[in-house]
Amino acid sequence: MLIDAGTFEERDGDMTAEDLLHFEGYSQRLDKARRKTGLGDAVVSGVGDVGGRPIAFAAMDFRFIGGSMGSVVGEKVARTVETAHGEGLPLVIVSASGGARMFEGVHSLMQMAKTSVALARYTEGSLPFVSVLTDPTFGGVTASFATAADVIIAEPGARIGFAGARVIESTTKERLPEGFQTAEFQRDHGMVDRIIHRLALKGDLERLLGFVA
Repeated sequence: MLIDAGTFEERDGDMTAEDLLHFEGYSQRLDKARRKTGLGDAVVSGVGDVGGRPIAFAAMDFRFIGGSMGSVVGEKVARTVETAHGEGLPLVIVSASGGARMFEGVHSLMQMAKTSVALARYTEGSLPFVSVLTDPTFGGVTASFATAADVIIAEPGARIGFAGARVIESTTKERLPEGFQTAEFQRDHGMVDRIIHRLALKGDLERLLGFVA
């Protein structure tokens, strides 16, 4: 829906996660997710054109273990950022995630630092990073690359945050505001720049990249 037809070139498509910690049931979950989605892990990355303009691109798939960020997801996102930096391309990442992949323990948590460091190098230049937040975008993805963009776009009604509302309420012992963590709430409080429906997103990206890239 976003990349011009016939222009997408996938990168690192052969990367697949391993059960590094021998977490009970994880190998079976990986196999099931691969059969269900046809993907090697929860993100597809590469390069392609939007409105005739080449970009580096990554999109997460929530169907693959809740779009959780494990070692492969973090590595592919970091490599996409490095591709954008090395080839002088604008960067667009579409996020959909429940957060870090608990089955990989510290290997998953390390991806927050890895992606953030890659972005720090990229954003020293003049090329834009556009982040698109879909429903839901939570946890370590929100706390690292998804909200470190020049422009943050969200889909209408998307749930965005770090911890879930029930966890926050049980921790703070306070009732949260109505609509807390929705895209509209986040826009009104400065975390999101624009709310764009998925069907209008390609045209909006074309115009946006035309302004800033």
